[in-house]
Amino acid sequence: MDTEPHTSRRSKIAILWRGDAASRREATPQNSRFVRVFDALAAFGIDAFPVVYDEAVADLVRDQLLTADGVLVWVDPIHQGKTRAVLDPLLREVAAKGPWVSAHPEIILKMGVKDVLFRTRHLGWGADTHRYATVDAFRAEFPSRLRAAGPRVLKQNRGNGGQGVWKVEALPNADATVRVLHALRGSQPEQMPLDAFMARCEPYFGWGGCIIDQAFQPRLPEGMIRCYVSGSKVAGFGHQLIKALIPPPPEGPDSPQAQPGPRIMHGPDAAQFQTLRRLMEDEWIPGLMAALAIDAASLPVIWDADFLYGPRDAVGADTYVLCEINASSCFAIPDEAPAAIARTVMSRECGCMTHKPRHDTHRRPGEGRDP
Repeated sequence: MDTEPHTSRRSKIAILWRGDAASRREATPQNSRFVRVFDALAAFGIDAFPVVYDEAVADLVRDQLLTADGVLVWVDPIHQGKTRAVLDPLLREVAAKGPWVSAHPEIILKMGVKDVLFRTRHLGWGADTHRYATVDAFRAEFPSRLRAAGPRVLKQNRGNGGQGVWKVEALPNADATVRVLHALRGSQPEQMPLDAFMARCEPYFGWGGCIIDQAFQPRLPEGMIRCYVSGSKVAGFGHQLIKALIPPPPEGPDSPQAQPGPRIMHGPDAAQFQTLRRLMEDEWIPGLMAALAIDAASLPVIWDADFLYGPRDAVGADTYVLCEINASSCFAIPDEAPAAIARTVMSRECGCMTHKPRHDTHRRPGEGRDP
């Protein structure tokens, strides 16, 4: 057990991302895309070092992480056919042996999957949302809901980059035929038998465990607002005119007209987003924590909530509908976010030093210092 007083040494944080053998050999804080995070941590007196992950070097990565006080992870759930099936058990093992991990895999399974849309649908960010836990439930319930409720958006439980997200519309006078559009960039609308489309979705139950079904939001062309959060405090915003689930123009899905606009970043004090900030900090984040049984110290050091504009209220003000939470790999981030990350890391480190020795090997996985 490490008995040296922790106030006499600097905290040591690993920053982990996925890469190949070459990027692992060459990685430095200065040449990584996380350079501003490294710099912000250093400004707070925190030492950070890069760790590049690949399944082939999992044992080496484990050894590196066990030398740290904490681990910040930026790894997508799906990347070029690779998943986190090896990484997540490794991170659980590391967290059980001492270093805190953010976002911890158990926290990602609570808030970084599409099931969060169903579990928190009672909050003010909710919409008409349903969950299909089995193939049989999907086949029994979805067709009638599609006919009765209008266009729907189906989402596999785990994914990123629009993978496994579909807009589905019933065609007039053709109950057995649907028009579908994949959110993956470059997709074209397709018409097909509903039964064939549902068969296409069945593999999602094996990977993510369920399919989430939300009402399509007609104000989608007005853009998506990404609310960046560090711990429980808003760290900034991004607004982007997205093209996912919008049929491509006549020029085609690869034309300049079909590409999404730039994400315009804003700090947490941006005037146009103060209503959303108040709702997040005062109502929705506390409601999320209560619904998912997550305490403040377990929230990811950096995460984001993606919102679409919902129907205007009785006085014409905007409402917001949650469409996704990203907790696995939230990047790029606003200019103000690295300092927010450093403040949250400092808070976690102070809490850990006060309450726990650095290497408590007697904790069970999931206990103790998992952020």
